[in-house]
Amino acid sequence: MSRAPDDDRFMRLALTEAHKGLGRTHPNPAVGAVIVKAGRVIATGYHARAGTAHAEANALMLAGTRAKGATIYSTLEPCDHFGRTPPCTQAILEAGIARVVYGSADPNPLVDGKGITRMRRAGLRVEGGVLEAECDALNEPFFKVMRTGLPFVTVKSAMTLDGKIATRTGASKWITSEASRERAHHLRNRVDAIVVGAGTVVADDPQLTTRIPAGRDPMRVVIDPSLRTKPTAKVFASGGAPVVVITSKPTDSYRARAFTKRGVRVLTVTERRGELALEEALRALAKEGILHVLVEGGATTISAFLRAKLVDELMLFMAPTVFGHEGLTWSGVLPVATPAEGLRTTVVSVECVDRDVLIRARLGAV
Repeated sequence: MSRAPDDDRFMRLALTEAHKGLGRTHPNPAVGAVIVKAGRVIATGYHARAGTAHAEANALMLAGTRAKGATIYSTLEPCDHFGRTPPCTQAILEAGIARVVYGSADPNPLVDGKGITRMRRAGLRVEGGVLEAECDALNEPFFKVMRTGLPFVTVKSAMTLDGKIATRTGASKWITSEASRERAHHLRNRVDAIVVGAGTVVADDPQLTTRIPAGRDPMRVVIDPSLRTKPTAKVFASGGAPVVVITSKPTDSYRARAFTKRGVRVLTVTERRGELALEEALRALAKEGILHVLVEGGATTISAFLRAKLVDELMLFMAPTVFGHEGLTWSGVLPVATPAEGLRTTVVSVECVDRDVLIRARLGAV
């Protein structure tokens, strides 16, 4: 690949554009584009949401006739198929672009190198892999769904220094600082669904909304095997984003009908060894375009996801407080008898959030 001296710089601008759509584009990836001519940026664009123009098309529209002979930078390989919008390769060819530089290869079988072949055959210079790691990280949830049929799963928990999410009496508000709670709302703002268990709904009666300016509420999902939560709980009563209850009860049962009457969708999955088939539930959500799932607990739900080996990432907010051994541990009950059997994680980052510490870790080796 023939790299130009400023390729990294312009791709970073494209990444900045892509972040503007993060959390808004599912089931599509977040993409940014920059058009450069004679070393000067003449247009930028990003994909805002599914069904609207892609990043490349938005940038080309702004560039107009100035795009002829220019270079377009895209964080993701341009598409070459008709979906809800025309192919980006068609717009690129019609605009007279001379060079295409992209960051990530697209694992979507509808893309998968087809556009690159088409553009090269038309005489364009096409180069990929620029800032590939950063571009891949931007759309990791999309890539995982494309490759496995499962959404990317982040577990978020707020705890004490000794890993407790509640005292021995069950009291939990508030353990972490207001700054940490605001950070958690920003995390909600960029995922596609929030998952909690029935115990959290019964104990805390949360709304599970994103309480930040211009925030977007993701889908709210309640794991409730026996449908013991009340249809009048805040999470079901508040408007906005869709609400789904995942259970093993049939959708035509009396309890299930009480939820559907309130506009709550009931998703029935199989039960295995007394536990819901969480992988089955996640695959069903992925088929609806859910790319990134945030599991907020409590301990029973978190431990179920950990035992099922469905967790990709941990976001753990730790406050400088100690509750002692009688407090409730965030990870719940795990089948660990020896140190060698413990779940292995790789710490990605550690940062201070006001008086708290945020640890971001990945399950397994990175």
